[in-house]
Amino acid sequence: MSPTVFKIKNYRFFFFSKEESRMHVHITCPEGETKFWLEPLIALANYKGLSMKMLNELQKIVEERQDAIKKAWKEHFRS
Repeated sequence: MSPTVFKIKNYRFFFFSKEESRMHVHITCPEGETKFWLEPLIALANYKGLSMKMLNELQKIVEERQDAIKKAWKEHFRS
């Protein structure tokens, strides 16, 4: 299961349900995909097929919406 947190433009922000416990968000679009760590600081974890312009745009979105992403993470992974 990989719940969508939100969508912006052609970007889908989501989590994988069975993955590592360090807080992060995956992002996919037709051009490629990426993953950003949310803790201890927002940082690019890896990417495939995306330009630096797209990665910078995505990092800005993650930074602006980090509270909502973290809240969604906690709600999804609470147990």
